[in-house]
Amino acid sequence: MTQDEVLDEFRAAGALLTGHFILTSGRRSPVYLQKMFVFQDPVRTETLCKALAAKVNDAFGRIDVVVSPAVGGIVPGYETARHLGARAIFVERENGKFALRRGFEISAKDRVLVIEDIITTGLSLRETVDALREHPCELVGGACLIDRSGGKADLGGLPRVALASLVIPDYAVNELPPELAALPAIKPGSRGLAA
Repeated sequence: MTQDEVLDEFRAAGALLTGHFILTSGRRSPVYLQKMFVFQDPVRTETLCKALAAKVNDAFGRIDVVVSPAVGGIVPGYETARHLGARAIFVERENGKFALRRGFEISAKDRVLVIEDIITTGLSLRETVDALREHPCELVGGACLIDRSGGKADLGGLPRVALASLVIPDYAVNELPPELAALPAIKPGSRGLAA
């Protein structure tokens, strides 16, 4: 699947939005990828995650466990794991930090892939990696549907696979270009839901 085909899936789902958005990181951007518009369509989700699984398989080989950060990474993590023939589990916040909960376990023999939906700064993926480093396993890499950082986000030292890699501008709130500052800011992400 080409990068243009990936973006076409987002466009067709109405998930490639323009305006003034407050990202999960707190930074601002004129472009927002509303992945939940994609994930509400099982066929579209399967198409994207099957393509991601093929890229992951080519890059890393056998994967035993896919781990995703809750909430946004659960759907692509599960669907990609299904195509890899791997288990799908997730980390969630406990006392402000990601942790394996719900009885999820990984072992020293497990080859583990971390999957995120969209990467901007890589923070959620890094926090997932930090949680997994407290468990015996082989962390083989990180993967996402779209890397907004163009490959620059730090993934905690892991190699990455992205179905699409773009450079989408984002700004600190005190560095907004005038055309972006003139638009009302919208915060569509999920991180604030727990607050």
